[in-house]
Amino acid sequence: MPWNRPTHRWLDGERIDGAWCHVWVKGYSDRYHVADLFAYADGLLSCQETMGLQELRQRLESGKIALFDPGRPPPERPPQTPRWKARYPEPLTNEGFLGEVADEIAALNGRPTTSDLCWEAIKRYQQEPVEANRLLVREAYLAIPPHRRVFVLGDMDRQDIPLRQLTTDIGEPVWGDGPIVTPEMHAGVLEYFDAGDRGAREIREHLAVLHADDPPQPGAAAITLHERLNPPTEPPEQPDLFALRNEFPSPLTYDGRTYPTVIHGYWALAAAARSDHDHIQEAATAGEAHELGGRCPLRPDWANIRTAVMTDLLRAKFTQHPELAGILLSTGDARISYTGYSESPFWTDRGPHEGRNWVGRLLELIRSDLHRPRPDHPA
Repeated sequence: MPWNRPTHRWLDGERIDGAWCHVWVKGYSDRYHVADLFAYADGLLSCQETMGLQELRQRLESGKIALFDPGRPPPERPPQTPRWKARYPEPLTNEGFLGEVADEIAALNGRPTTSDLCWEAIKRYQQEPVEANRLLVREAYLAIPPHRRVFVLGDMDRQDIPLRQLTTDIGEPVWGDGPIVTPEMHAGVLEYFDAGDRGAREIREHLAVLHADDPPQPGAAAITLHERLNPPTEPPEQPDLFALRNEFPSPLTYDGRTYPTVIHGYWALAAAARSDHDHIQEAATAGEAHELGGRCPLRPDWANIRTAVMTDLLRAKFTQHPELAGILLSTGDARISYTGYSESPFWTDRGPHEGRNWVGRLLELIRSDLHRPRPDHPA
C-alpha cells in the first residue's frame, strides 16, 4: 500500500507527524468510496473517525473498511510459478496491512521497522554466521508483512529470494517447493550479502573522491532573516543579523551613485526613467523607495538583469561596510533563509512550495566571496 508524507496534526501545541494512504470505506446504502486513512506517530489512526490499531482491525474484519474496491474483481495474479522464486508480492491481507500500519507508526517515531530489524539480524549473521543467528534472521524476516518481503533487500533482480534460501533449513526444499537447501547454498547467500557490502563500500569510497570538496563536518544550522514591520532608518550601535536584510540602513556606492539601502539601489536602478531613478534614490525610507519603484515603468530588460544587479549591490554593501561583512561571515556556512512578503517570491523563502530565496542564496555567495583573500591581501 503506497503511503504519502508529509502530514501532521496538532495536539496541545505539539506537532504530531503522520502519513496517509487510500482505503475503501462503506457508506450509506452499503456503497464503498475512497477515503484517506491517516496514521500518526502517537499511534492514533483517523479515517472519518479516530481509532487505534484494534479498532482498525475490527473495521477491516467487519468490512466497514476495505483494502480494495469490493465492487470490482480482485486484481489478477501473475501466471503461476513456483512459490520459492516468485518475483511478485504476496497478496495484501488485512493482517499484513495492520503490520504495515504498525511499521509506518514506528518509522514516524524514528524506531526500526520490521524491515530494519531484519537487516539488523542479517548484519549479525554476517559477523557471526552460526545457526542461532540464522534463526534470528528467519524470525525477523517472517515478522515483515508478507506483501512487503519482496522489497526488503532492495534488489530488483532477485527480490527476497536470498532470504527465502537462508531461512530454509538445510535438507528442506526452499520455501516448500524449491531446490533442497545445502550448506553451499547458505554460504552463497552469505557471499551475496558480503558482496553487497563491498559494493556499497566501493560506492562510498568513490563518492568520497568525487565529493572531496565537501567539508568533513556538518554545516552550521540554518538561519532565518525575518522582515520587520518598522525597520530602523538609522543603523543601531550594535547591529545584529537584521543588518543582512536589504532594508537595513547602510549607504552604499554603486556605479558612482550612493543609495541609502540595497532596496533604494535596486528599485532606482530598475526604473526606466532617470527622473524616477532620482526620486527613488532620495526616498526617505526603504519602504517608500520600494513603493515608488513598484509604481513606475521598469527597464524592459530588468527581468533578465535584476539578479546580476542585486549581486552587485550586495557585494558593494558588504565590501564597503566591514562591520556588516563581519556579521555575514559570523554565519559560517549556514543556509540563509530570507523571508518576508514585501519583496517578491523570487527573492524570498516562503516554504517548500513558493519562493526561490535568491537573496538568501546571494548572501551565501557574497559570504563565500568575502572569505577569499584579495590580491593585495594574500593569505
